[in-house]
Amino acid sequence: MQLDPEEMTSVINRLRRAQGQIGGVIKMLESGADCADVVTQVSAASKALDRAGFSIISTGLERCLTQGEEAAGIDRAKLQKLFLSLA
Repeated sequence: MQLDPEEMTSVINRLRRAQGQIGGVIKMLESGADCADVVTQVSAASKALDRAGFSIISTGLERCLTQGEEAAGIDRAKLQKLFLSLA
């Protein structure tokens, strides 16, 4: 399945924010930040990654519904496996 770059702009932005959050977590750990603050940032980064993944999969599901599986180039079993890997 090919993803339309325009459709993925928000996903890319979300991943960049997560990348920044992860960088921040590393700096926090290196500087000896409070454990609760570190865990809060790890949680935020994890949620951002999950949302990005679900957004990518939802694009595939939408294509499947609007174009049909074969026309959209989507393997339903593969899409389901990807979805469950995020659950």
